[in-house]
Amino acid sequence: MKETVYIETSVISYYTSKLSRDLIIVGRQEITGEKWPKIEEVFDRYISALVIQEAEQGDTIAAQQRLKVVESIPILEITENAEKLAGKLVSEKIIRKKNIEDALHIAIASVNGIDYLLTWNFTHINNAQMKIKITTVVENQGYQCPVICSPEELLGEE
Repeated sequence: MKETVYIETSVISYYTSKLSRDLIIVGRQEITGEKWPKIEEVFDRYISALVIQEAEQGDTIAAQQRLKVVESIPILEITENAEKLAGKLVSEKIIRKKNIEDALHIAIASVNGIDYLLTWNFTHINNAQMKIKITTVVENQGYQCPVICSPEELLGEE
């Protein structure tokens, strides 16, 4: 049985977007492109209805590219339990209310027992201080917190 990975929207955006002029973003785009086939091979991949909503936003052509990439990935529902857990992450001031979508990504992955949450969002999800706080709240609510990581961290260097 394969391990599972929830792919947050930032990863899909980096994978499908045209190359940036920002060197850090270009590096992340290149890493995502290199790791994507291995992620497809090694993991059972999941997204959520929230990922679809976020992928639909912005430039029409870019949105179509994002949606094409995820069309074969199973979609996890946004359940009442996920909404409650996201609310707890906000009420505990781990995630700001204006970034409730980030809390919801974490909650959907947690409630569904996903092994890894894949993201390039280092501001609200994937940083050392946040991960400790997120894990504490998720586990206090009776769920196993997925390992939060970037594509580079998930597979390392080959």
